[in-house]
Amino acid sequence: MKGFSFSSISVKTTLVHTVTYFVIGLLSFLFLDYSARYADPTVAVALRQTDDPLVTAGPLFQVLRGFLFGIAFYSLRDLIFPKRRGWLTLWLVLLIVGVFSPFSSAPGSIEGVVYSTLPMWFHLMSLPELIIQSFLLAFLTHYWVNHPEKRWLKIFLGILSALIIVLALLGILSALGFLPAPE
Repeated sequence: MKGFSFSSISVKTTLVHTVTYFVIGLLSFLFLDYSARYADPTVAVALRQTDDPLVTAGPLFQVLRGFLFGIAFYSLRDLIFPKRRGWLTLWLVLLIVGVFSPFSSAPGSIEGVVYSTLPMWFHLMSLPELIIQSFLLAFLTHYWVNHPEKRWLKIFLGILSALIIVLALLGILSALGFLPAPE
C-alpha cells in the first residue's frame, strides 16, 4: 500500500512529532510553571534552565527525533498501521520503551526514579506531558498514515512545523544576543 511507504511514514511521523512535542511542551511550560520548577536547586543541578539556548533549540532537534521515530514506526508498519487500534499498540510501545523504561535515567522513568537524584515530585510532574504527547504522536500518526487523502493534515502540520522551526531559530538568535530581547 502506498501509504505505508518509508517516505510517507517517516515524513508524517516527523511532522506529527515536531508539532505535538512543541504544543504539549509549550502548554506544559505555561501551566506547570517549568521556569520555577527547573530552577529548583535539586533539579537545576541536573537539567538546563528553560532560557538556555540549547533548550530554545530543542524544537529543532525534534525534526531528527521525529525522523528516528519514523524509522521505528516504518519497521513496525505491518503490526501497527493495518490494524484499527494499531495506534494503541504504538502508544503502548512508546510508553513502555520511551517513557517508563528507556535505557537512561530520564525523568518519569523507572531508571530515573532509581538512579537520578531528581526529586519524586519532578518525576511525577513530568508524566502528564510525556503521556499526552506520546498518545498524540501515536494516534495522529496512525490516523494520518491510514487516511492519506486528508490533505488538510499535510498542510496544517507542514505549516505548523515550519513555523515552529522558524520560532526556534529566532529564539536561539535572541538567546545568543543576535536579536533584541522583547521588552
